[in-house]
Amino acid sequence: MPWNEPGRGSGGNGGRDPWKGGNGQQPPDLDEVFANVQRRLKKIMGGGGGDGKAGGSGSGPSFGSFAGLALLVLVIWVAWNSIHIIDESERGVVLRFGEYQRTLDPGLNITLPRPIEEVQKVNVTRVRSLESASRMLTGDENLIDLAFAVQYRVIEPEKFLFNVLEPEISLGHAADSAMREIVGTNNMDFILEIGRGQIAIDTEELLREVIERYDAGIEVVTFNLQEVRPPAQVRQAFDDVVRAREDQIRFANEAQAYANQEIPEARGRAARIIEEATGYRDALIAQATGESDRFIAILQEYRQAPQVTRQRLYLETLETVYGRSAKVLLDVDSGNNMLYLPLDRMRGGTMSAMAPPPPLMTPQEQQRITQTDPRARRGREVR
Repeated sequence: MPWNEPGRGSGGNGGRDPWKGGNGQQPPDLDEVFANVQRRLKKIMGGGGGDGKAGGSGSGPSFGSFAGLALLVLVIWVAWNSIHIIDESERGVVLRFGEYQRTLDPGLNITLPRPIEEVQKVNVTRVRSLESASRMLTGDENLIDLAFAVQYRVIEPEKFLFNVLEPEISLGHAADSAMREIVGTNNMDFILEIGRGQIAIDTEELLREVIERYDAGIEVVTFNLQEVRPPAQVRQAFDDVVRAREDQIRFANEAQAYANQEIPEARGRAARIIEEATGYRDALIAQATGESDRFIAILQEYRQAPQVTRQRLYLETLETVYGRSAKVLLDVDSGNNMLYLPLDRMRGGTMSAMAPPPPLMTPQEQQRITQTDPRARRGREVR
């Protein structure tokens, strides 16, 4: 038995359908609800006012109904085309019948609807990038491959849209022309080795001047020289040249470091030898001066008392000689003691009492100079 069929069960509702109201009426069917909505729409559109069951023909659409609907659509269309929300990063360029009128700031803005006024939004904060690569001729008539990137942004939207037909393409041509002008005034060695930074700076300055003359509403932010290399056909030869120059610089630096180490040491040894020679000279001069003064003093005493002075000199000489010599006493049968003097030792003692020899270099210093000085080496080979 269906759920909505009256049953025979007992209850407070006397076996009636639980979905019915207290007065015994059922809720409206969904098909009936849709039919009522359809009839109301037909009334608004000017259709017949029957209940749909009689099937009679109604009157046609009225002019007032069409005018109300058209007015509603017009209001919606005007609101849709007249109210504009501009983001913070954008600017709105207003065109009135295709002619520039004004620029809208960020926020809510109202314009005349299309086709009277039209709004074009331009992003003025985004940094855009343009990359290019080409082969150029240097100042010394060599070919070189370069790749660069230009970063820019729009600062005046109306000029960006209308002053130049294709601003981005024009920017690429201007960057390529500026790059060729700067490269054409520099040699290839300078560009490949130490001039990359300077080349980028000069090209950026020239590109900014050209863009300002174009008046395209563009600001160049940075110019990056991404790659600089010789053509692939001769790249190996250029790499060999670069390595040879690097080796030349490295060898020159090593030689300079060796010279900076050896020159101070040689100067120090020369100064030491000069000081020792000066001391030796002063010692000999002082010794000779003292001997001459002593001789003059003895001569004066000798003139006053020749015999006494001669005897005193004799005794002093014996005392000096015997004091530095080893003495041997021999006991013989006659009972007399004989004094033996070793003349070889006396000669050695006398030589040792002379002035010190002149200063000489140590064997290590002589060997060092011989190894480092080519003139000394050649002299040794000649000898």
